[in-house]
Amino acid sequence: MVLDERSEKRLEGVNPTLVSIVRRAAKRLPFSLFVVEGLRTKERQEQLYAQGRTKPGPKVTWTMKSKHLDGRAVDLAPLIDGAIDWKDLKKFDQIAAAMIGAGKELGVLVRWGADWDMDGLPRERGESDSPHFEIA
Repeated sequence: MVLDERSEKRLEGVNPTLVSIVRRAAKRLPFSLFVVEGLRTKERQEQLYAQGRTKPGPKVTWTMKSKHLDGRAVDLAPLIDGAIDWKDLKKFDQIAAAMIGAGKELGVLVRWGADWDMDGLPRERGESDSPHFEIA
């Protein structure tokens, strides 16, 4: 499948190699791939970092040095009938397989937020950032 207009817009400012990987991965999936977030401003990162600390809500980031700040990370989700089911981890696993495979085809290492140590065992140590993908 191809990315929708909103997703393409959210890829503006993202590293061109990562954009190529995302587009290639989208074509491999049996459902629509949605770009939740790409390039972030420092202010946006500060807002996310404050969440769960000085602002209400769950913690959603653990760093102020996110690769989103320089366009080397994206957050992706499955879009089914216009909605995202954040709890459908099997769909996120499919996205991961597509992203990692697309990266390999292009000779680029892709790190997934549900497998930070890249040992192929997602969520084994409590990794929970299933939407997050980054390149070195």
